[in-house]
Amino acid sequence: QVQLVESGGGLVQPGGSLRLSCAVSESIGSRNRMDWYRQAPGKERELVATITSGGSTSYADSVKGRFTISRDNAKNTVYLQMNSLKPEDTAVYYCRMISSGGVAYWGKGTLVTVSS
Repeated sequence: QVQLVESGGGLVQPGGSLRLSCAVSESIGSRNRMDWYRQAPGKERELVATITSGGSTSYADSVKGRFTISRDNAKNTVYLQMNSLKPEDTAVYYCRMISSGGVAYWGKGTLVTVSS
């Protein structure tokens, strides 16, 4: 089974930074796309950031300029660097991997709480 494990979440003050990691149990070099999603309480899950196998990135407008998605294929890990965090960034963050065949695999999430 393909396993995705997120880590790096926690409590941070507004304006602070966190780096989330998503460790994948198999090579991610063969995957077309890696995504970060988030889901806040009472809200629908939303796409935050995407990185393709070629390194192209895209972001939700709400995080553009503050978040950076990156990958380290040698470590089979995808990162989400989150800067200038706001209370509205509070959510469970999920990593998703899309295989070359279009199959989606999800992690179980890591909680980010932005509060003073």
